[in-house]
Amino acid sequence: MRWFGFGFNAFGQICCNERFEKGGISDPAKEVKVSAPTELRCREDRNGSCCLKTKTVRASWSRRASLHVHGDGCCVCLAGFEASASHQSCDTCVVERRECKDAFISESHLTLVFPDRIESWDLQKKDKTPSWSMKILSQSESSVDSVVKLPLVPGGFIAAKPPFFHRLSPHLQVKNLTLGGEHAILLTVTGAVYTWGQGSHGQLGHGGLVSEEEPRTVEALWGMPMNSVAAGGWHSVCISDGGDLYVWGWNESGQLGLPSRGLRKASQQKPSQQAEELCQDADTSGAAQKQEEVFISIQAFPALLDVAPSCELRTVSCGSRHTAAVTSNGDLYTWGWGEYGQLGHQTLESSDEPQCVEFFKTGQMHVVDVICGPWNTFTAAVKEEITINTPPKPLD
Repeated sequence: MRWFGFGFNAFGQICCNERFEKGGISDPAKEVKVSAPTELRCREDRNGSCCLKTKTVRASWSRRASLHVHGDGCCVCLAGFEASASHQSCDTCVVERRECKDAFISESHLTLVFPDRIESWDLQKKDKTPSWSMKILSQSESSVDSVVKLPLVPGGFIAAKPPFFHRLSPHLQVKNLTLGGEHAILLTVTGAVYTWGQGSHGQLGHGGLVSEEEPRTVEALWGMPMNSVAAGGWHSVCISDGGDLYVWGWNESGQLGLPSRGLRKASQQKPSQQAEELCQDADTSGAAQKQEEVFISIQAFPALLDVAPSCELRTVSCGSRHTAAVTSNGDLYTWGWGEYGQLGHQTLESSDEPQCVEFFKTGQMHVVDVICGPWNTFTAAVKEEITINTPPKPLD
């Protein structure tokens, strides 16, 4: 399995700015904005001694944490802002202990899960001890399933900044939880969706712009079991058991995949003279239809989005203002804000329509996972297996 990244790269969180550091390029923007999927390389690769396999990737605005399989556990490597200093400060607790199971990274802290504890390390300091820790029962010691998938932990969840631990009611029976810029989405084992936090952009899905202090069920989805959830800066998405995608929240950059007035206006600011003449010659009925086009700035209720015709969705992830989804046949679709190349279409254009990332189809790769950072995207892909149909032998 190979991991790729594209989008915001100002701190080298996707690929190292080697050419820029050596003065080999004249345009730093070429290093800051990575518009084509670029394969990730761990630190050891440059010395030719890397033998680690990347399990998954976690990303904040300026950093990336990669979990590498090592023996029975994982070790964590950091890339991005002050990565060398941060990596050195965490070497003792991450690389040498090897039994790390998961990681969660923010702009200020790196949270790590071990079989018996959770630790948060302050990335702005070089302390040799974690700034916060919490003991947890191992599966062998607990009578209940205590598998940890950050930010979800037994009894609650971990926030991006202090206070880290927040309790959740045991009656919720949580399956998954994801944190947006100012809100949270929770998925129960029965497929019900709960949201709470800031609601000023409709990101809670309750039909209004009111905030909620406690988890509240999204009534519009009641009776339709969901399989996964994801939260962006100010928007939310979920996939049903049947592989359908539901979206709600802010659509200023087309991150919901619904018509965005801002994007349409931007695309019309540079019309050619010929296009202007054609518009003047258009019949009145066509003009009337254009005026009736509906734009959506805020979608306060969940809306069904058709991403790929006749294809179910497997997983979805949200950036600050963009969204990426993987279909059951291994195609990657992205939409929303694309100014840093985070949509992977080898342009810096934004889009309010889901578009397939052709890079992986052209390379005959099957996308199996996607993780969005605020302004970038990371995907895992495997080579497609080519099946050769051998004609049957003739009967004697």
